Amino acid sequence: MTVSRAASPPRGDLLRMPVLTGLLLALAALAILGGLMLGDRTLPPGTVIDALLSRAGRVDTILVWTLRLPRSLAACLAGAGLALAGFLLQSLTRNPLAGPGLTGVTAGAVTPIVAAFVFLPSLSSVWYPLVGFVGGMAAAGATFLIASGRMASPLHLALGGISVSLFLHAVTTYILLLSGPQVPSLLFWLSGGLQGRSWPHLASMAPFVVLALAGAFSIHRVVDLLSLSDGAAMGMGLRLALWRPLVLLLAVLPVAGIVPVAGPIAFIGLAAPHIARLLRPPGSGWAIALTASIGGLTTVIADLIARSMAAPRELPVGLVTALIGGPVFLYLVQRPRTLAVEGKR
Repeated sequence: MTVSRAASPPRGDLLRMPVLTGLLLALAALAILGGLMLGDRTLPPGTVIDALLSRAGRVDTILVWTLRLPRSLAACLAGAGLALAGFLLQSLTRNPLAGPGLTGVTAGAVTPIVAAFVFLPSLSSVWYPLVGFVGGMAAAGATFLIASGRMASPLHLALGGISVSLFLHAVTTYILLLSGPQVPSLLFWLSGGLQGRSWPHLASMAPFVVLALAGAFSIHRVVDLLSLSDGAAMGMGLRLALWRPLVLLLAVLPVAGIVPVAGPIAFIGLAAPHIARLLRPPGSGWAIALTASIGGLTTVIADLIARSMAAPRELPVGLVTALIGGPVFLYLVQRPRTLAVEGKR
């Protein structure tokens, strides 16, 4: 592939982007710190800091290190991964309304996990990430097949993903009707939730998200070209038959790793890329960094709201992200230029 080097962005952008990204990451860190304070037992900041610095077996230390810190980190990582998936899908399909559910991967991960929970109760939840990954990949394969197997056009991909998602949602609903007393726990998970998430859950999710982020950063110039028309991309030497499936795989990876742990969290993958574009990043590299940071920050804040709004009970995180993301996205779509995936066409 031969790709012409784009003109260097203005010096102001080069200075502004690190500041914005650093600010978002700092806000996410503060939100994570706030998550360590909130819960059934509220801890003052000094106690939290002391617990973080001391690994002694005190109650506060166990509460921070075992229950709250992995949950807050999982929320941040899940938001970053879903936001990245949405950004890649919107760039790949040139569809500004694309989200992680476009390829059917979310529904593909959900359905086999629900089936395993209902029909294979002896199966350990340790295997759920693998079950979700296989299901997500199978759904992506079905989408490829419906889209003529070679990503014939963004429209074919969208139609294929919607068809697969609708079919799998119907199967999931049927399984729920058969699950009887297990329905409440399944419905909570299907609404997106991080209750009880621990270090093993975080460890099972992290490789998928980290690998997807590393891959997206390494091919950010390809993502720039994919957001152009097919003719323009091929004219600049891009092999669509090679790069489109690879970018789709990078979009599948974080969703397949996150859904088994956190459930299908709504709106993060849809709204975060649009918010990042409002900041006018100079190229896909900075757009990826901003999108992941916004997604992580938003999900951590949503988790804080879910834990504190109805305390001592918890709301599903997916419900909170939908309540936040719905009005935000409606505002964004009213802006004249929001629905352009890239400013350059």
